[in-house]
Amino acid sequence: MEPISAADFHELAQVSTPRLSPEGDRVAYVQRTPSDDSEYEATVHVADTTGGEPQRFTLSEGIDSEPRWSPSGDRLAFVSTRGAADDRQQLWVVPTDGGEAAQITSVVGGVGQIAWAPDGERIAFVQQVTDADREADRDLEVEPEFEPETPDPRVVDRTVYRTAEQYRDGRRSQVYLVTPDGTEIQRVTTADRDHASPTWGDDDTLYFARDADVADPDDSLATEIRAYDLDSGDSVLRHETTTFQPALAASGRRVAFSYIDPAQGTMAQTELHLLDETDTVHDLTAALDRTLAADLRVTWDPDGGALYFGTPDEGATALWRVHAADLAATDSPEAEPRPLAVEPERVRRDEWSAIDGFDVGDDRVAYVQSSWDHPGDLFVADADGETATRLTECNADYLDTHAVQEPEEIRFSADDGGESDAATCQGWVLTPPEFDPEASYPLAVEVHGGPHAMWTTSGTMWHEFQTLAANGYVVFWSNPRGSAGYGEAHMQAIERDWGTVTASDLLAGIATVAERPSVDEDQLFVTGGSFGGYMTAWLVSQTDQFEAAVSQRGVYDLLGFYGSTDWAYKLVEDDFDTTPWEEPAFLQAQSPTGHAHEVETPTLVLHSEDDYRTPICSAELFHRILRKHGVDTRLVRYPDEGHELSRSGQPGHVVDRIERIVRWFDGYAADRSVPPALEREPDAGLTGSADEE
Repeated sequence: MEPISAADFHELAQVSTPRLSPEGDRVAYVQRTPSDDSEYEATVHVADTTGGEPQRFTLSEGIDSEPRWSPSGDRLAFVSTRGAADDRQQLWVVPTDGGEAAQITSVVGGVGQIAWAPDGERIAFVQQVTDADREADRDLEVEPEFEPETPDPRVVDRTVYRTAEQYRDGRRSQVYLVTPDGTEIQRVTTADRDHASPTWGDDDTLYFARDADVADPDDSLATEIRAYDLDSGDSVLRHETTTFQPALAASGRRVAFSYIDPAQGTMAQTELHLLDETDTVHDLTAALDRTLAADLRVTWDPDGGALYFGTPDEGATALWRVHAADLAATDSPEAEPRPLAVEPERVRRDEWSAIDGFDVGDDRVAYVQSSWDHPGDLFVADADGETATRLTECNADYLDTHAVQEPEEIRFSADDGGESDAATCQGWVLTPPEFDPEASYPLAVEVHGGPHAMWTTSGTMWHEFQTLAANGYVVFWSNPRGSAGYGEAHMQAIERDWGTVTASDLLAGIATVAERPSVDEDQLFVTGGSFGGYMTAWLVSQTDQFEAAVSQRGVYDLLGFYGSTDWAYKLVEDDFDTTPWEEPAFLQAQSPTGHAHEVETPTLVLHSEDDYRTPICSAELFHRILRKHGVDTRLVRYPDEGHELSRSGQPGHVVDRIERIVRWFDGYAADRSVPPALEREPDAGLTGSADEE
């Protein structure tokens, strides 16, 4: 068997966005594979739920996403960049019984969040447009050669004026309707607010979410749920909620939506509420001590009798169901959401596995799941989550020839500081191929982001973990306090203290793993991204027990982060319950840059130049402090990349990042015969280098 390498990323296919056909006999999904160092190929495939070889359904041109069956199943809508001179996505529709796909829109703001009307006569979508776009009707049709001008100078009048990798430049997300043949397109919304999540209640009613009418929508979680009547063209406010990412699911006049306690903000678990026909709000997850998974959409079954949703759940993703017929409420004030008298039932959870998308049919559930032994495939189970069948094995040839290691779960006690009710944390240990228990291996520690995220043995980190193990490292990762998936108390344990609490848990886990004879306790290495980058920098500023570290896209200076990030400045206000003008000294003391002058550990800093979640300025500050104090360090900047580099960055950059981590560790590992990276040419030994040593 061949060892897994960073460059193998080019060979791995990724599966996403499953959608069941109306008859439930087929599942459409997207399969994405790197095509070269800078591009991916992403096409729609269709699998039969009874088995057989899946078929590619769209051409290998552009990036396809969001497959959606028409209500009758005779057409499939999808979003694609095919034929575009830029990366603007447009709506396409293809007959399901054969024939060519037709481009339905040519709009200036791109197309996303598409949703068929129940009668199949309209498709709702969202695009980002400016007032000038609407005045020139470019939001209805734009010439292919149109190029929007980059503002010069760029004048900012919003609290959050950029996000992900893009400046907003006066654009707002608006809702539109288009006929499936593209002959008629109409504006549904024009208000100077952002709109999201269009979902149909019936043929004549479209629901959507939009920013509430407050002084500064960018600085508020207040979100309106509105009902648009197609006959009158009127938009009516149904309810106001508070949420970071609006998630709506409608069935008739019932609308399910996400809710966050505004008093807690980023520290709160996301709940699922339901607005019924009488405008009473029910709390569907009051009895469930879990937070909604932000990347899994809430979904009604076709009859509107039950709602399905996902949560992180102790190192795995769980699918849950709650029956809308069970809306018998307990006695509680009418003004407050009513908790259900029944608890949601867990219908699917495979140990340590991650679910990356699902859809619900009359009698089955389709979902994409990754596990320790594969990076993701399409499955189908009955509506109760039983009798699961795997429909794809898209990486079978690769997995048959490469050594994939099975992780071992461990549980360890958090450092409770003398408290009797110490938390128990979950983690995993991955050993190298051909592991010799009599030998001694260096330990590579990985720290997740968030900070309120949760790791499994799979998901987007599958390839990186396996690559580190293949390079001779025992790999350890865990879900310390602050992580989601273990209840509210576990998640909120890091309030006003990102560094000390999480570090104590990580060090307790490391000490547990280092007790093994096969782990060299004097050869410890650490890396992580985003909050994991924060923790990597924090750890090396507090202890010298690591031989080397790689900090990625981290938050290093909370004061600067507050002013330069996108909406994530709320992490400072909510997780730390303060602002830079209230407690500047406190935030400085909670920042890695406040302690960076104490670092002695050789530390590589990796960052994306277009990262507007954790802007590069604080990475530059952290790196400069290290250099000023004589620490072995290097800053690697990735152009044209944002915060999602490790998950969806250019394939060449994804490979380069992992190889640089391994090379940096190798240079300080006692059992390696290679010099430190700083003593070599900057690109020596990397796949993209002409000089591959």
